[in-house]
Amino acid sequence: MGSSHIAIPALLKVGRGALEQIGSYIKAGGMERAVVYFGNGLVEMFGAGVMASLKKAEVEVLEYRELDSIRIEDIVELAFSIDARAQVILGIGGGKVIDGAKYAAYLRRLPFISVPTSASSDGFSSASASLTVDGRRTSVPARMAYGIVADTEVIRTAPIKFLYSGIGDMVSKITALYDWVYEEKCGYGVVDDFAVMVAKKAVNSFVRTPFKSIQEELFLRELLDSLAMSGVANEIAGSSAPASGSEHLISHALDKMLDRPQLHGVQVGIATYLMSRVQEHRFHRVNTILTETGFWDYVSTLGLNREDYEKAVDMAPSIKPSRHTYLHEEKYRLRAKELLREDEVLRRVFG
Repeated sequence: MGSSHIAIPALLKVGRGALEQIGSYIKAGGMERAVVYFGNGLVEMFGAGVMASLKKAEVEVLEYRELDSIRIEDIVELAFSIDARAQVILGIGGGKVIDGAKYAAYLRRLPFISVPTSASSDGFSSASASLTVDGRRTSVPARMAYGIVADTEVIRTAPIKFLYSGIGDMVSKITALYDWVYEEKCGYGVVDDFAVMVAKKAVNSFVRTPFKSIQEELFLRELLDSLAMSGVANEIAGSSAPASGSEHLISHALDKMLDRPQLHGVQVGIATYLMSRVQEHRFHRVNTILTETGFWDYVSTLGLNREDYEKAVDMAPSIKPSRHTYLHEEKYRLRAKELLREDEVLRRVFG
């Protein structure tokens, strides 16, 4: 009888004040020598508190700096310059520093602690890293974080656009899962039912969370917990299929096309609503959460170009030719472009 081994974080701390306790969390894991990387400008904001917590827990800091490059060559060089005595790597900040630190930890086979300072996507919990390879953002393999420490008070103080991005990325699991099931139906892959269950529970728990403000403690915890569960679903599946479907292909296409793309989750959220209409699956629920959170109000101020999204729909299948989402079929690409022009919600978004 076969068996499978799934890597899940050994440490998950989500809540107010979690960052102040990071030293004790690391020490409890038996690690006493750390390398700490911060995102741009974050040493000034959080450095003193983090260092105080590590010192109190008697965790020695071997290296402590801001990390602003995600060029794969720079990260490889960084990884192999890390002190051989290091037992753990911390990445504190947004997607870039987490991706860079995560990949460095992967190369050096060290445990990685992911400390997101915004909830803009599920990248802080994923087993891949988005780095610049030959001038293009590219997803490269890494490992699931040993630990995730997310301080809701820190998340709350980040610019609100990052919360809208996280909302867009989280709701996208609805269309991604439907794409994955469709892919299997068309004979292009096999769905992992356990991964589907975990991803479905994550997104359903999130969209049913009662809230008056998206900056409430309960909403922030639910968003972070659900994003973390998405990373676990991907790990179970051995791919990003539970969390990334046609809506993500549109966003990746926009990243390639545009000089200044929007935040990942913002693009994904818009594309999720579009694809839920194409799939004729749960689009009322998607529209409700994007309306009630203020996501639509925010994106309608961005001056987005409908033609960019039409071109992205056409480019989408070439982003991942090995997949077979709805957008890999011409009839659904035509339907998507029709909806971009005719759907009332999207007409408001594009002006």
